[in-house]
Amino acid sequence: MTDRVVPPPQGRADFEARLRRIGAERYHDLHPFHARLHSGGCAPDQVRAWVINRYYYQSRIPMKDAAFMSRVEDPDLRRAWRSRIEDHDGTAANEGGIRRWLRLASAVGLDPDYVASTKGVLPATRFAVDAYVRFVRDKTLLEAVASSLTELFAPKIHAQRIEGLLANYAFADDSSLAYFRNRLTEAPKDVAFGLAWVLDHADTLEKQDAAAAALTFKTEVLWAQLDALEGAYVTPGRIPPGGWRPGEGLAPARATEAAE
Repeated sequence: MTDRVVPPPQGRADFEARLRRIGAERYHDLHPFHARLHSGGCAPDQVRAWVINRYYYQSRIPMKDAAFMSRVEDPDLRRAWRSRIEDHDGTAANEGGIRRWLRLASAVGLDPDYVASTKGVLPATRFAVDAYVRFVRDKTLLEAVASSLTELFAPKIHAQRIEGLLANYAFADDSSLAYFRNRLTEAPKDVAFGLAWVLDHADTLEKQDAAAAALTFKTEVLWAQLDALEGAYVTPGRIPPGGWRPGEGLAPARATEAAE
């Protein structure tokens, strides 16, 4: 009997190209909801629904990073990863992404306390985001880091979002869009480390396949959230039980206006 020949791993450049191709084909900037949002085609309540549901994802990012760090024995890796939690939760000198997102919520007329409560989050959004947290908690460290590499493609969508929102919505200004402006510098810093770590540690074809599958899974998590928004708030009469309904969770001034 002859031993099975194990195929060699892809070269570093070819493997990176494979990862980038996943984003080119599957990242959620291709979703029709984003095209509608960035072009000014979303009604105010559709924008509010997006802010509410996206907050759930934003709020779980530091939780998944904490779950990841709890399994990391290498202090150098923990030290490099720690800034991701600080970027979202904030520090004494940095208000953090979660507070910036709640400022966006106020700008679109929502009560930030309501948004922070995560009431009204669509069941499909909750399911997809929670699945991502479990994935990072339970899979190999390589798969967990690889799933974060959607950050490779994030600066492009943030730049599109800033341009589109400023051009098409009255609420958009430097304060309300601060989350996206900060991510233009935070995401490249994170992905430079994450990409190098994956390229270094995916040293067999099996590991490369696992890393590519992890990144594909993450694109599906992001896509599923927009599918949920499209189904609930673009298609009439499709808001599921428990989902936010227009008129709920408004800032006090907006709620008074709606009641008059």
